[in-house]
Amino acid sequence: MTDILLIQPPIRDFYLTCKRTVPYGLSCIASSLIEAGFSVGIFDALATSKSHKLEFPSEMAYLDEYYGMEDLSPFALFHNFKHFGYSFEHIGKEAAESGAFLVGISSLFTPYADYALKTAESVKEFNPLCKTVLGGHHATALPNSVMENKAVDYVIRGEGEVSMPFLARALRENKSLDSIPGLVFRENDGSIKVNKPAMMPDPDKYPLPATGLLKNSFYMRGKLASAVVSASRGCPMKCSYCSVGASSFLKYRRRSIESVLEEMRKQITLYNARFIDFEDENLSLDRKWFVTLLKEIISRFGNKELELRAMNGLFPSSLDEEVVCLMKEAGFKALNLSLGSFSAAQLERFNRPDVRESFDKALFFAEKYHLQAVGYIIVGAPYQSPEDSISDLICLAERRVLAGVSIFYPSPGSPDYDLCNEHEILVKNYSLMRSTAFPVSHTTGRKQAVTILRLGRIVNFMKYLIDNRHTIPEPSRCPEMDISGTDRIEKGGKLLMMFLYDGKIRGINRRGDIYEHIICGETAGEFLERLKKVKIRGSLL
Repeated sequence: MTDILLIQPPIRDFYLTCKRTVPYGLSCIASSLIEAGFSVGIFDALATSKSHKLEFPSEMAYLDEYYGMEDLSPFALFHNFKHFGYSFEHIGKEAAESGAFLVGISSLFTPYADYALKTAESVKEFNPLCKTVLGGHHATALPNSVMENKAVDYVIRGEGEVSMPFLARALRENKSLDSIPGLVFRENDGSIKVNKPAMMPDPDKYPLPATGLLKNSFYMRGKLASAVVSASRGCPMKCSYCSVGASSFLKYRRRSIESVLEEMRKQITLYNARFIDFEDENLSLDRKWFVTLLKEIISRFGNKELELRAMNGLFPSSLDEEVVCLMKEAGFKALNLSLGSFSAAQLERFNRPDVRESFDKALFFAEKYHLQAVGYIIVGAPYQSPEDSISDLICLAERRVLAGVSIFYPSPGSPDYDLCNEHEILVKNYSLMRSTAFPVSHTTGRKQAVTILRLGRIVNFMKYLIDNRHTIPEPSRCPEMDISGTDRIEKGGKLLMMFLYDGKIRGINRRGDIYEHIICGETAGEFLERLKKVKIRGSLL
């Protein structure tokens, strides 16, 4: 029997990147509860290969014209909408069997909020006497909306490591809930009481995450055990699209280097982790701190052959030659660079520093020290023009870097979410607030956004051909071509040949039928004309 069960819900989407779903936050909360004397279990409903196809939700019907046909080419986006993870019924039964008096459910991302609520409903169905509490970014940003569901007893706003022990103790001892930081609950008259959000003033004073409760075997990367580490909380920057930056109540706090190293040591020695992803919003922002951390990693774990990543993105201005050299020696294999845009006007709209020069310097050092690089741009933001996004793609095409194209989505709590709401371009359904749904159609229309996303695939395929010593094909009509028997790369080469001829992006299905994707011809045409004027570089040395 377990006092408290923490659940990561299943999700429904067009794809799932398992390496990004480690429930690190739940393991942090679990450790605080264990220290407070409670027995805790974590049920990760995503830690399974189970998935099944679903019909497109009715609110996503407009996506059928973009995703409705399968595509076996390298230019494919998405096709099937799926349920990833265990069923809601299975989760409810697990919660009942645990005997937990309190069940905490993660609700991190707004487009998946309905699945967190369905999880709460299933938990209540099978264990009606337990109490349910939802936490995470969505619950923090929109607590009243979450509390409209009667299967939810409480919401925690902010950092659950602070609030959950207080809530668990109050429930066990039948004490008042009024003073619990971050708690949202119903008063006796049915009104909703929203306490001020909870924040850890000093993360070092909290125990290391209870990662032993996770299904670590599911998150292997090949033969390497993997782990997630967060060396800081919050972010001091003021980017308009972000809800965890300076506009948030969560202040920027770094952990001590010794605390981070001890967490790494635990992951390496107890769980044999060799791949470690730092989930920080800005890992390298404090240069002195980061340099010291890297030197200590080299000194203590240099013989462990670690592979390190910072997949949330690195701020280019923080990466000088010494830092990049140390990153390479510590075990970093790639630089995930947060660019935003090459447009000065767009960077100003994003309220981001101008990192264009430092981005190029970071690429120079990446090449010098044999590191891969990915440059992330945002497409389809309010008032962002498709012409600027085409320019961004061309700039990435002619640099030694992969193009990371991120379609804008409005994140509750961010300045851009409020901007979308103010201009009445905010989608009405929470489930549409995801990149795959192209949620905002404003100065960049939906058809233009999907076109730019496919063009990003084309850029990276061309880089793949260069990296693997293939020749970029000459433009050709190829009207009667049969490519059904060729492999995926050869299919891509033939389809690329046709795109370079007429600017139409095509796909191919299992029968070998070639068809045209629905795109904005003007946007594709402008890209193609500009592509002819630059020399494309691969992404490897």
